[in-house]
Amino acid sequence: MKIIILGAGQVGGTLAENLVGENNDITLVDTNGDRLRSLQDKFDLRVVQGHGSHPRVLREAGADDADMLVAVTSSDETNMVACQVAYSLFNTPNRIARIRAPDYVRDAEKLFNSEAVPIDHLIAPEQLVIDNIHRLIEYPGALQVVNFAEGKVSLAVVKAYYGGPLVGNALSTMREHMPHIDTRVAAIFRHDRPIRPQGSTIVEAGDEVFFIAASQHIRAVMSELQRLEKPYKRIMLVAGAILARVWPISWKKITALSLSNVISSEPLSWRKSCSILSSSTGMHRTRSCWLKSILTRWTCLLPSLTTTKPILCRLCWPSEWARKK
Repeated sequence: MKIIILGAGQVGGTLAENLVGENNDITLVDTNGDRLRSLQDKFDLRVVQGHGSHPRVLREAGADDADMLVAVTSSDETNMVACQVAYSLFNTPNRIARIRAPDYVRDAEKLFNSEAVPIDHLIAPEQLVIDNIHRLIEYPGALQVVNFAEGKVSLAVVKAYYGGPLVGNALSTMREHMPHIDTRVAAIFRHDRPIRPQGSTIVEAGDEVFFIAASQHIRAVMSELQRLEKPYKRIMLVAGAILARVWPISWKKITALSLSNVISSEPLSWRKSCSILSSSTGMHRTRSCWLKSILTRWTCLLPSLTTTKPILCRLCWPSEWARKK
């Protein structure tokens, strides 16, 4: 594919590195000449110095026959205008933009469509984090939950503990334990190493089990691997100020929960009895990368999910995709 990437920062540079490795024709656009030269010395790609939303710059980058435009500059407005120009002047088939400002994200459905700002795929990093937090609150004890098919199907990651009915038994016995629930174990992480599950695989305490099931059955499957935890009542949110400002947008999604203690390194304009502690999150990057590979592998089981594109994962988690190489 012929892809134009706007923005040569951490996200744009990492994305270019991964896409170049897949034999794509990549053109990188940025106003910073030094950054462009550094990336051009490392990878087989074209670079164009200039403002990514200017028609002249996009034309020089090859927008006339580009298959995809990925706008990941530090400016939401530049990303939006670039997608509009690519659509209006060059009829670029696929347009992806990273938008971070909560005010834009709040009205995304009305703003970003073919009749308004023509963005095909919107990447809102902070909103993705908030959605993930909501899912973890909904399923206490889960390490990760990813929804598909408008929330009808989920892939969950759960750590197996002693006391779970399935612990110490083969995976083939799941049907006996849950005769009316259809679920599949996609993978198991054991002692920091992935193993491919088979019917004869014995679930051991400490295993991290990746399974797919209808969203309404997730808690039932979790109960086979561990004792279900009580709903969370008090939560401390570890995040930066931007994430904190996005949180109120999705506040209405949480109804049976109270958050307490407000601590932040920056003044916040909103008032909620919740706690914000600025820090970096300690994610299990290896498992996160493994989870993404499982999503790609198991999409074939769910016809309604075949539109899922790995490019979105590379935009949201570029560092993990870089480690995968």
